[in-house]
Amino acid sequence: MTDLPLEFAPEVFAALNEGRPVVALESTIITHGMPYPQNLQMARDVENVIRGAGAIPATIAVMAGRIHIGLTASSLETLAQTPSDQAMKVSRADLAICLTSGRTGATTVAATMICAHLAGIRVFATGGIGGVHRGAELSFDISADLQELGQTPVTVVAAGAKAILDLPKTWEVLETLGVPVIAYGQDELPAFWSRSSGITAPLRMDSAREIAAGANMRSRLGLAGGQLVANPIPEADEIPRDEIMPVIEKALAEAAAQGIAAKAVTPFLLQQIFELTDGKSLKSNIALVLNNARLASEIAVEMAKAPI
Repeated sequence: MTDLPLEFAPEVFAALNEGRPVVALESTIITHGMPYPQNLQMARDVENVIRGAGAIPATIAVMAGRIHIGLTASSLETLAQTPSDQAMKVSRADLAICLTSGRTGATTVAATMICAHLAGIRVFATGGIGGVHRGAELSFDISADLQELGQTPVTVVAAGAKAILDLPKTWEVLETLGVPVIAYGQDELPAFWSRSSGITAPLRMDSAREIAAGANMRSRLGLAGGQLVANPIPEADEIPRDEIMPVIEKALAEAAAQGIAAKAVTPFLLQQIFELTDGKSLKSNIALVLNNARLASEIAVEMAKAPI
């Protein structure tokens, strides 16, 4: 680990050395997912939820040629105030270049999984994963998050895939890649802002202990890849499917009209949906991230009880 460009926050370094539970967090949601100062407050709240559940948070970002595994209070504030056009949205393809160029990089799901694995962190909480975009049969626009789940052994807790995506195709690709997709506490896969997607989950688990045991068994069997835990947004915070879908369709139409493509698609759509819902989507987004952080912490605690 000493020859890798990893910079550990002191509390994260101590927790990993002592075998205590640690939960990784991405940084794209901070730089590209929410405006300042809501993004900073959200990041602090998520870290506090993790600490309150008995684990240590490790927000991951690239800064000054180093992968930061956990951010100090001042580093977190600096990142939150970094304009989105000055922070690279880093995935597997450009992580190394971001490091060698000395730029600031906000880690996507894929890059966060890579960095967490390098640091020895086995659980990661996020909002929603990327996936197969609408019209991918023509554009081939498929998130690197899916391939990463198929090869990097990190358990990812999310509120499903982002509902702006082609959800049936996203789940089909994950099945092809051999990724366990586990609905937590219900038989149906959630759809980010909504608890319901209309799609039956291939797997269901009802406790953090079961999920941790599944990850440990995959390691013992030598199976590549991680697990996706689809954790439904709390009922009080959801935007029901019949309410959010017309909004998503309108946002998608606007993106197409403006020729928005590649990495710019998701931030554009999230901003459009925020405006069309009068900010309700952002409140739901924050609620589901906090909810995922709680479950991820419980899973990390169980993994620490029964290390591989």
